[in-house]
Amino acid sequence: MPQRIRVGVIFGGRSGEHEVSLVSATSIIQALDSEKYDVVPIGITREGRWLSSPDMVRLMKERSGLDGRGEQYLLPEPGRHGLMSVNDSTSAVKQLDVVFPIVHGTYGEDGTLQGLLELAGIPYVGAGVLGSAVGMDKIVQKQLFREARLPIVKYVWFLSEEFHARPSPVVARITRALRYPVFTKPANTGSSVGITKAHTKSELMQGLELAASFDRKVIVEQGVRNVREIECSVLGNNDPQASLPGEIVPSNEFYDYDAKYVDGKSTAVIPARLPRKIVTAIRSTAVRAFKVLDLAGMARVDFFLVRNSNRIYLNEVNTLPGFTPISMYPKLWEASGVGYHELLDRLIALAIERHKEKSALRTSFDPKSAWYK
Repeated sequence: MPQRIRVGVIFGGRSGEHEVSLVSATSIIQALDSEKYDVVPIGITREGRWLSSPDMVRLMKERSGLDGRGEQYLLPEPGRHGLMSVNDSTSAVKQLDVVFPIVHGTYGEDGTLQGLLELAGIPYVGAGVLGSAVGMDKIVQKQLFREARLPIVKYVWFLSEEFHARPSPVVARITRALRYPVFTKPANTGSSVGITKAHTKSELMQGLELAASFDRKVIVEQGVRNVREIECSVLGNNDPQASLPGEIVPSNEFYDYDAKYVDGKSTAVIPARLPRKIVTAIRSTAVRAFKVLDLAGMARVDFFLVRNSNRIYLNEVNTLPGFTPISMYPKLWEASGVGYHELLDRLIALAIERHKEKSALRTSFDPKSAWYK
């Protein structure tokens, strides 16, 4: 039999999406074909400790049995390709052929973890450092979309420090540029953490306080009335493809954290009931957004669709979307003919393909003279 590919699945992390990451990791680890892959679970605790054992997902969910366990760390050396024990420097490095990082949110989805994997020289699933960073930052993301003439809603952004020091000018700037309702968001969170919808000045102030408690930057977006929430999955590297779009029918006024994960009342219509022309426009816009942010592997692209006019607004791109079998990213691909197991295979193959492409590039230069000595 051919040698199995050793896949390190990294999950948990220091973010508000810690629990979401554990659920995604559970699904991925259980679904990876044991005849093809040797899975190495790698958990990052809320405090940032790296731990690895076959039952690490369960231990982190139960928040028990973690104390006293020897920490592991990923060596930032391209010749090592694996984990080493902190307490035993003589132990052998646990080699990894590829990494599937499923750490949603900060310190995982924002380019920081991807940077470590680049230093370690290990292939990894998903966007690179740049794509992850701009995909996480809703403000920079929108600036790039605007430059590319992609359809986005009006927005205002500011530093949290500005708001805490002088809230009145910040609120005045928002109300001059936008009209109620508006959405207040931390610039760098996912899963709708810290997001609120404001219909009045009082609600706006509460939303700004909450958003500013999660990030040093806050974005306020124009709310669009009478919209449908449409999502589209993208898969690929240099030649990405888009899935059929699906529609989210949220249980709350908007698709907040509770509507996504807690109450279980939101529903998904897959594929979305849309005219063929709109489906084509959404899929092509999703691929354009993927390329504009220089993404790789996967992304879920979210849209607003105005009911009466069928006008499309690009909301945001998620570079590490939820990955349970009932998450929108895999469900949209399932409806498009790519099942969950095949999707994992293709993502791992794309990670290895991209790594080979980058490894073929020159990283050194020999000057004609030793001017630096």
